[in-house]
Amino acid sequence: MRVLLILALLAGPAAAQSVTVAQPVRAGTPIPGALLAFATTEIPDGFADPRDLIGMEARVNLYPGQPIRQVEVGPPTVIRRNALVALVFTRGGLTITSEGRALQRAGDGEAVRVMNLSSRSTVTGIATASGAVIVN
Repeated sequence: MRVLLILALLAGPAAAQSVTVAQPVRAGTPIPGALLAFATTEIPDGFADPRDLIGMEARVNLYPGQPIRQVEVGPPTVIRRNALVALVFTRGGLTITSEGRALQRAGDGEAVRVMNLSSRSTVTGIATASGAVIVN
């Protein structure tokens, strides 16, 4: 036991690693698990575990050897910019549904700005997996 501890101390700190891709990934495409690799550099807002990226979508172009930052990926897009979406307003027992136009893209559970087509006002709501936007 003592020998292992001494060897670990002599080896020094383990090389820090961040997750990267083995081939370029274009913005807006899902990140395939088979393309994930490790970069020898570590960044504070990067990923250390490739399992955290499986099922995520690239928000920007990702390049081999560059550590992936958390702001560069997100949940898969369920609402695209300029798409017509259902706006759902709920207060107490009353639910009002209206049509709106998405002003930005969003994944499930993300905030999204939408223009209400009836009133021409801009509201912010939460995107759902079905493509509707819940406004509180």
